[in-house]
Amino acid sequence: MENLKEKIPPQNLEAEQATLGALLLDWNAFSNIVSLLDSNKFYSYQNKLIYEAMISLFRQNIHGDTLAVINELTKTGKLEEAGGTAYIASLTDLVPTAANVEYYAKIVLDNATRRELIKISHDLKSYSYDETKESRNIIEDAEKLIFSLSDKNQTTKVYNMEDIVNKTMSNVIEHWKNKSVFTGVPTGFAQLDTMTNGFQPSELIIIGARPSIGKTALALSMMEHIAVDKKIPCGFFSLEMSYDMIGHRLLSQNSRVPGHKLRSGVLRQEDFQKLQDAGSRLFVAPLYVIDVPNMPLLDLKAMSRRLVVNHQVKIIFIDYIGLISTENRNAPVYEQVSEISKSLKALARELNIPIVALCQVARDAEGAKPNLAQLRGSGSIEQDADVVMFLHRERMNTAEQKDNPSIDAELIIAKQRNGPIGDVKLLFLSNYTKFENCADENSF
Repeated sequence: MENLKEKIPPQNLEAEQATLGALLLDWNAFSNIVSLLDSNKFYSYQNKLIYEAMISLFRQNIHGDTLAVINELTKTGKLEEAGGTAYIASLTDLVPTAANVEYYAKIVLDNATRRELIKISHDLKSYSYDETKESRNIIEDAEKLIFSLSDKNQTTKVYNMEDIVNKTMSNVIEHWKNKSVFTGVPTGFAQLDTMTNGFQPSELIIIGARPSIGKTALALSMMEHIAVDKKIPCGFFSLEMSYDMIGHRLLSQNSRVPGHKLRSGVLRQEDFQKLQDAGSRLFVAPLYVIDVPNMPLLDLKAMSRRLVVNHQVKIIFIDYIGLISTENRNAPVYEQVSEISKSLKALARELNIPIVALCQVARDAEGAKPNLAQLRGSGSIEQDADVVMFLHRERMNTAEQKDNPSIDAELIIAKQRNGPIGDVKLLFLSNYTKFENCADENSF
């Protein structure tokens, strides 16, 4: 019996017939089912052909009753393959009402998912016997296949105003009870948090700047506050710098020991004490760094999902968007960047966390305040992002930075869907490659 069970793929022909019969009884239900099922979800070839005919009618805005489906199959020459007139006419006799059509459709979907999982397991078994494939690559393939299947099975839900108002009011009451100042993840920059209410769940935030202005330093300054001070789990995709360099910067920021001292090893006794104290704070911080140059987009999405599931990460930083690679590397740059920005926005919504992606601006922004038109790669970034901000400060050489360890900087909020735009004043501490609030902004 067990062997027989293994040989027969999961299926429910009665549910397939009930779904088709219910749709023939109530064609208005098709608009709900078409987003849930495609024709490949049907195990029976006959049922698959009938459903394809229904989809064709739906696209033509034709009411799909029994006669219309028979005519459509006749036109395509597939009537006999679909079981003939008698079989199609009998489908409505199998269900007394169309009320449970979504329930029947979900049974069909469940069995289709199980068949796909069996196929994936067979593919993985075959890969595992292939000695030319590395085990790490097989694991990555497995993740891609599973997450791809998960994406396929996502369904669209329509929320009525009762759902929306109840959810909104419960959020307001929760914030009132907690006396929380910010509804999102606080960055530690007082004026910025006031303007944004913190980085909000499901938002894509873009931080743009010219090269070597301090995008990474700004991101690390935010993460230090989020993960070290507030103990909020935070993920950081470092596609440009190695993980040990990230650690180097964080240690310098948190200890207030200049970075050049760490690199040279010229340290005083009090410096060691500062480093030990900072190390203790950083040691327990829920900050997770992924150090992979030119990371494929699919891998980044898969790893992001794992960070949320395994480490309960509440915000993700990506440094930077231009170093993410896509499947189609031969496509024009603007198409690749468009795919990346749309995927990151979709990922933020799926995981319900803010995603902060760093981005370079065009060279013609040198010396001047950058603007939305100078986002490198594609106008899609501006369109897909919920918040776009630009980091701006005067570029100085090493000697000038020694004379001016505290440099004025601006964070220009150029776009915000749900809040004001404007400039945020910051201080750049060059010795520690760290950004801080201006003295007059600490009271915000």
